[in-house]
Amino acid sequence: MRLSIKKITSHVVAAPVQRPFTSSRGWLYKTRGTCLVEIETDDGIVGWGECYGPSAVAKAFIDTQLAPRVIGHDPFDVEVIWEDLYNRIKDYGPKGMSIAAISGIDIALWDIIGKACNKPVHKLIGGAFRTEVDAYATGLYFTDMDRLVEEAVEEATGYVEAGFKAIKMKIGLGSIKRDFERVKAVREAIGPGIKLMVDANHCFTVPAAIRLGHKLEELDIEWFEEPISPEDIDGYVEVSRALDMAVAGGENEFTRWGFRDAIVRKAMDVVQPDVCAAGGITECKKIATLATTHGVECVPHAWGSAVGLAATIQFLASIPNQPPSLFPMPPMLEFEQEENPFRDHLALEPIVQVKGKVAVPTGAGLGIEIDRRVIDRYRVA
Repeated sequence: MRLSIKKITSHVVAAPVQRPFTSSRGWLYKTRGTCLVEIETDDGIVGWGECYGPSAVAKAFIDTQLAPRVIGHDPFDVEVIWEDLYNRIKDYGPKGMSIAAISGIDIALWDIIGKACNKPVHKLIGGAFRTEVDAYATGLYFTDMDRLVEEAVEEATGYVEAGFKAIKMKIGLGSIKRDFERVKAVREAIGPGIKLMVDANHCFTVPAAIRLGHKLEELDIEWFEEPISPEDIDGYVEVSRALDMAVAGGENEFTRWGFRDAIVRKAMDVVQPDVCAAGGITECKKIATLATTHGVECVPHAWGSAVGLAATIQFLASIPNQPPSLFPMPPMLEFEQEENPFRDHLALEPIVQVKGKVAVPTGAGLGIEIDRRVIDRYRVA
């Protein structure tokens, strides 16, 4: 029996943050919010997706440009729908929020397909290379500017005590010396057995990134994330060639075409597409394949609700070890740790880490059930 898409609803939700935090770019996070995409078929199957970025913008794209083109289609035609939507907006939006909006729809379609087949998404996109994924804690933002080192050490040791085996911290304090001292204090506190990554949110120039990177090499850093502006591919090539540590980036890039030059030129050692931004599961599989073809690792970015987290895990499960070996190094799951009710409470059974591992959901579709009470409580539009 052919399924047909009957209804698409975009839910904008937001919640205040009790303890605001900031990154090196100076963005002060006072709220957490997202745009959730709900797609219903004519026989009552409901799929959920999520869009990265400003929620109201994603909703506007979906409601006015994308949803009318999807109604009536068979959700199993997921690639056909993707191509139609992309070509609809390509003249004015081949990057950015238009692609994030497509991403939310794409994820919801895969959720429907999985539920219709009674299979988890990873079984439909090639199978699972692993039944659990290694999770790293993203945190150590800037909160108390008078205790930058102390708060970072306290937070990092808390993650280790919680079971995480890898941590990513923010840098970009306007002083190479201050950044180095803060990272050094965290490394000494957590010890050599915990992986440590740094994320600059593209706040450095090329020379400053190289200077700081050379100092950070002393601290056994796993990767240096977004050292410079994402538009500067030539600059990424310079930084990557200059440093003896991996350089990561790509959370602000979109579609296989957006990632093509960075991957082909090996401007980054690790690319980080976000399934809620870069084009959904459909497109991220293509990006991962392109990366593998050129010997570049793919470790997706993740920031948002339980929906995006579940979609990321399903995608991660389907990526092979990079490279395959007797002692493989599988791609890790970014598990952001700042206050977020949509990550912690939106799924009836929350996604949790145990001893640094997160089990790959095996239920149908994304493998989670949505608590609509959370949406109703925090609904903005």
